[in-house]
Amino acid sequence: MVERAFTARSPSATVDIEDKVAFLRQASAYPDHPHAVEVVETHMSWVFLTDRLVYKMKKPVRYDFLDFSTLQRRRHDCEEEVRLNRRLAADIYLGVVPLTRERDNRLALAGNGEPVEWLVKMVRLPADRMLDRMIEAHTAGDAEVERFAGILADFYKRAAPVPMSGESYRQRFEEAIHTHHQQLRAQGYELAAAETVSAGLLAFLARKPQLLDARARQQRIVEAHGDLRPEHVCLIEPPVFIDCLEFNRAFRLLDPADELAFLAMECERAGAAFIADVLFETYTRTVGDRPEPLLVCFYKAFRAQLRAALSIAHIGDHPRGPPSKWIEQTAAYLRLALEYLGRCRMVG
Repeated sequence: MVERAFTARSPSATVDIEDKVAFLRQASAYPDHPHAVEVVETHMSWVFLTDRLVYKMKKPVRYDFLDFSTLQRRRHDCEEEVRLNRRLAADIYLGVVPLTRERDNRLALAGNGEPVEWLVKMVRLPADRMLDRMIEAHTAGDAEVERFAGILADFYKRAAPVPMSGESYRQRFEEAIHTHHQQLRAQGYELAAAETVSAGLLAFLARKPQLLDARARQQRIVEAHGDLRPEHVCLIEPPVFIDCLEFNRAFRLLDPADELAFLAMECERAGAAFIADVLFETYTRTVGDRPEPLLVCFYKAFRAQLRAALSIAHIGDHPRGPPSKWIEQTAAYLRLALEYLGRCRMVG
């Protein structure tokens, strides 16, 4: 790629996102002078990876659950992302830096001109120490899992409880189950499995309300990570947890057993079922809380339905024809949800 001095096309108060991305693709844009820049696009962000650092830029998007439509809102979310992720990755999140337009109308990263965008700046973590990669390589053992599980358990133990009634707690799940189901249907995904999963989850709420009520009554709800998946766990020393769900506090208000069930479910799907036992044994030993196995099973089924809905939503990224990858992934999560519901004796 030929690099060039980049000048924003528009002298107006805004700069097109295409110009911002084009500038940030260039190695010459970065103060540390990397050899190359890797670029990853997600639903909500552009991520730029240099040799040692990562810069994340929010897209100017708005959904029912978030609003990045203005520069001010994107700056606030970047600041929240840094603040919240420093709880479990203090040395990784370095801060928020501006993308500026200088007096000559050229763009600069962390320049002195007018800010036209804001980016989260992070340390780049070693890919081979991410939990998903270690599961794939069969290098994650009991000792590694117990080490990071202990950090998580201590985080939950120190977290302030968030008061919530049992009825409100159950209603959150009921509404989410309906939402996930509608997301599946919206993409024309009407397999019987999706219907059965939704019915099974709702049946659990109707038949076992006391299990969820007890968690609220015991004040187990805390402001947690919110998106605890293997690709967000890095087993360096000490282990760190990145990419928490920063844009909506309600999504972070969780029972730790729910959050751990989410991680356990993803690990089981990846072929590392042993991690679930280590996670919950460590949590119980540290916190003194032993969640009902039936409730943990429900949490896993619920999270599998959520991941199915998120997977099928990727079809919208490919309007010329949905890739089979996302359909297959959706089906896999629904099968997993059915398996968990079967263990809960709500299906089959």
